[in-house]
Amino acid sequence: MIHIEHLHKSYQVGGKAVSALRDVNLHIPKGKIFGIIGRSGAGKSTLLRTFNLLERPTGGSVRIDGTDITTLGKTELDRLRQRIGMVFQNFSLLSSKTVGANVEFPLKLAGGHSAEERRRRVDELLELVGLSEHKDKYPAQLSGGQKQRVGIARAIANAPQLLLCDEATSALDPETTQSILALLAEINVRLGLTIVLITHEMQVIRSICDRVAVIDAGQIVETGEVADVFLHPKHPVTRSLVAEYMHDDFDVARVKTADSRRLRLTYVGDAAYQPILTRVVEETRASITILQGAVSRIKGKPYGQLLVEVGDENGEAAAVLDLFRRLDVHCEVLN
Repeated sequence: MIHIEHLHKSYQVGGKAVSALRDVNLHIPKGKIFGIIGRSGAGKSTLLRTFNLLERPTGGSVRIDGTDITTLGKTELDRLRQRIGMVFQNFSLLSSKTVGANVEFPLKLAGGHSAEERRRRVDELLELVGLSEHKDKYPAQLSGGQKQRVGIARAIANAPQLLLCDEATSALDPETTQSILALLAEINVRLGLTIVLITHEMQVIRSICDRVAVIDAGQIVETGEVADVFLHPKHPVTRSLVAEYMHDDFDVARVKTADSRRLRLTYVGDAAYQPILTRVVEETRASITILQGAVSRIKGKPYGQLLVEVGDENGEAAAVLDLFRRLDVHCEVLN
């Protein structure tokens, strides 16, 4: 759906060029939910806004469905933007218009729809986002979550192929965030939309994304399937984001006992609910102490992570490691 090659973006600040994006290369598959995560100032909003040329790159190409959009003229670009919806952090609703009129607005701009067609489309969209009874209210009468639902309905009014979400849940409380994420996941499945969202929250990525890219200082430092990136982060920035989300403040070096090995175990799928530790202890007769652990889900797929200490007075750790690997448990030796 989106193919980015050698993308650069710089700004002139005080007569000097300051880079916001540096040699970004990215492939976003059609029909997937793709997350871009990074800290404040990493360049994620700038990157997202190059997908519809709200930010025009300094160099490189942005291809959507095979077309390099940086080469389009104004008329062609206007047509392209009708096929790309965008949801904003601050909702960006028209305060003087009702909910229904806000959703209808892009249909009027696009033209080619009768008043009756627009009315039917608005009713259909409001039903999809669960706001049918709020059609005649104004934005000031809505909660933050309801405003964002209006923003989503408006963004998909013209049946776009691509939906861009710019920190769409950052202004919402945790419960409302989950309801908005569930709505986006439903839209992805029902309408077959490709969704790209940027966030600084690992929970958002873990909840609904299929793939993720990590951005730092204007560069993509890691990308892959969410489960792989979340459970086995490679870049220091990714490891830091995951550790903060997991509250992984365990002091490995300070508490390690003599004659032992420290292991981080990762289970994915049904293995997360199996008594694997019990089997390993029974077969190897090793002593295993659980230091930290969690069982949760990544987009519905169960996973478990454990930090354990294995007694190694008589070389038992080697047998434990071998058995874990034969049981298809990812095992990282920490020390």
